[in-house]
Amino acid sequence: MVAMMLPSASPMILTYTRVHQQRMAHGRAIAPTWCFIAGYLATWMGFGLLAAATQWGLQQSTLISSTMGKAGPSLGGGLLILAGSFQFSQLKRACLSKCRSPLSFLMTEWRDGTAGALTMGIRHGAYCIGCCWALMLLMFVGGVMSLAWMAALALLFLMEKLVPHAHHVSRLIGGLLIAAGLGILILSS
Repeated sequence: MVAMMLPSASPMILTYTRVHQQRMAHGRAIAPTWCFIAGYLATWMGFGLLAAATQWGLQQSTLISSTMGKAGPSLGGGLLILAGSFQFSQLKRACLSKCRSPLSFLMTEWRDGTAGALTMGIRHGAYCIGCCWALMLLMFVGGVMSLAWMAALALLFLMEKLVPHAHHVSRLIGGLLIAAGLGILILSS
């Protein structure tokens, strides 16, 4: 999960590093970039633990296969519809706007020192989770052990954060996910 999300955080990490270098050049104390990254990774590791516990629970209830962690058609179709619907939500738009604008995030969320950098990393990670949690559920649709599926999701995250007019991309993705979910449910009934 961390490997999927770290590339999409690179604009924020690079912006933080640039601000760090500028502040150091002016003699202002600032926490190193790794403190920011540590906060970001800690947030995603927490989410990863929650996802692993969910996977274990779903395997125990036989809602997903134990080998690939792949959901059956009913759960898979439902997850696709849930993830697609979330793409249209106000929470998705609010969190995505924080993820897409690194400089704006740093200007509004700035905290000094090591604890401040860690806090900013945690807060940025929380916004990313708020933006991407529903799409992360799609790992259960394609299989949590599928590298191709994880790469496809990582590409979706990058597109949403880096492509101009990402809100249109999010809505297009949402519509496609809802259609796919409905298709799976109809075909499996």
